[in-house]
Amino acid sequence: MTTLTKNDVLLEGTPLASPEWSHENHGTQFYRLLLEVPRLSGTPDTLPLLLPKALAAQVREGEPLRVHGQLRSFNNRSGVGNKLVLTVYAKELQPGQGTPCNQITLSGSLCKPPIFRRTPLGRSICDLMLAVPRRYGRADYLPVIAWGQLAVRTSQLQVGDSLSLEGRVQSRTYHKVTEDGSTQERVAYEVSMMHLLSPEP
Repeated sequence: MTTLTKNDVLLEGTPLASPEWSHENHGTQFYRLLLEVPRLSGTPDTLPLLLPKALAAQVREGEPLRVHGQLRSFNNRSGVGNKLVLTVYAKELQPGQGTPCNQITLSGSLCKPPIFRRTPLGRSICDLMLAVPRRYGRADYLPVIAWGQLAVRTSQLQVGDSLSLEGRVQSRTYHKVTEDGSTQERVAYEVSMMHLLSPEP
């Protein structure tokens, strides 16, 4: 049985700065920027975008932007910051329509056992790691968090099971104590699951 694969992100928000050069790959220059996407709660998500030079030229700092792309992951081997780095790879850009948007649809398979726990207030949470195959034999490894009944249902899944979901890409600030005892503020990115699309196994 082939695992259905899908990785589709739609964002609308405001660039916090002009794009900055990131790297060159196969003759294409890539640029990075942070996109601020408002949440209903009032706290915005600040999400990293990676875009080819041709798209970067369309970006204006402070002007709303609509982004269609994919959520990608790569391993950070520098030893600084998170080991798994997530970024939204932009494939198409349009001027913003004035309506904040943060949607992602993913299909892949579980590559780690689910981790189920409860908050001090008793709310259920489940952490999942989804492998979404990409072209040329590569895959993106994307952390997903489920809450409430979705957490209970997904906690019963096993490694290798297929999973399809809709959700949003979120940023979360946390503090990490380093080896020398100092505390660093870091940002983690993950997919917050809103709907489970695949039938349960």
